[in-house]
Amino acid sequence: MADEFDGQDREYLGTGLAFPLQSSLQGGLKLSSDAQKVKESIWIILRTSLGERVYRPNFGSRLSELVFEPLNSATLIQIRLYVLEALEVWEPRIEIDRVETEADPIRGLVNIIVHYYLKDYPDTHSFVYPFYLLSGAQ
Repeated sequence: MADEFDGQDREYLGTGLAFPLQSSLQGGLKLSSDAQKVKESIWIILRTSLGERVYRPNFGSRLSELVFEPLNSATLIQIRLYVLEALEVWEPRIEIDRVETEADPIRGLVNIIVHYYLKDYPDTHSFVYPFYLLSGAQ
């Protein structure tokens, strides 16, 4: 069954500039594509606050609203909800399996783990996004 998907056209995943912006070994701008491009897109979506992007004020996630909130179960549920909400709207190339949160109360950190798979492709992927509830705790 894996052979069936090996030759599948994955052009819908796209190719573009790598994030963060980097130079290639040849001196040009580094590009990324396929699953790596999707991971970079997830990072950008979660990192961007609503209203931050010019001409697209609805782009991003509401995670920034939770900075300085107490690290409790209600906040963890809200984090998962905000991540699902943002990725369902802004990342059409994936299907989300589940979103988990791992809290580190000492550091004021919540590791957000997104388990997903690329549409029309059976391999599962995961992405860890570190979210600090305390500004400057990084």
